[in-house]
Amino acid sequence: MTQDDTARLDEPTGPPQHAATPTQPALVTTPHHGKSILMIGLEVLLISGGVFLGLMGEQWRERTEQRELANDALRRFRTEIRTNRNAVAAKVDYHATLEKQVRAYFDTKGAASINMSQGLGPVFFEQAAWDLAIATQALAYMDADLSFALSRVYTLQQGYASHQATVAPTIIFGRSPTQDPAAFWRPVLWYLGDLRFFDPEILKAYEEVLPRIDRALGGSSGAQ
Repeated sequence: MTQDDTARLDEPTGPPQHAATPTQPALVTTPHHGKSILMIGLEVLLISGGVFLGLMGEQWRERTEQRELANDALRRFRTEIRTNRNAVAAKVDYHATLEKQVRAYFDTKGAASINMSQGLGPVFFEQAAWDLAIATQALAYMDADLSFALSRVYTLQQGYASHQATVAPTIIFGRSPTQDPAAFWRPVLWYLGDLRFFDPEILKAYEEVLPRIDRALGGSSGAQ
């Protein structure tokens, strides 16, 4: 082996080695704080606005439902009160005439005749609209004064109906008008005297509340 061969053996083999270079630090991007705060503020504003609009929409929906519930109840009240008003009005003259005849009977000591063609002239009231309004709490969504007026109307009706239910059976199933006429006709006279208060009072209440219902419904009076 020659000296040249020995020199070639000492030479390194493989890819050439590069000198080590110092590691370059990674570039770090510093966030722009002003822009981040602006974006956060905008997001908060958008979220708050969305929540606010959602709440406003929900309140509007609830108010609309409440208004529709109240208006539906008022329309039912109007129909029912007109029906009850007509029922009372149809018996007012009969009650007044029968009372006069019974008074004349006592004034003439039984000589005057009495025409009891309609019995005691009972009035049968409807109150389904009131019961439904109580069940659905529709009265709470109406004007407070109108709700009070409606309550007064139905309180008068209940008093009238209760008076009929209490007194009428006592008269009908009491003394016989043929066996003891005076004992029969005297409670009839008392009963009719009470109706002399109930009839005009409840008719007045009807006539006062019906225009208020029409105004609450926007002046729509409908069929009489």
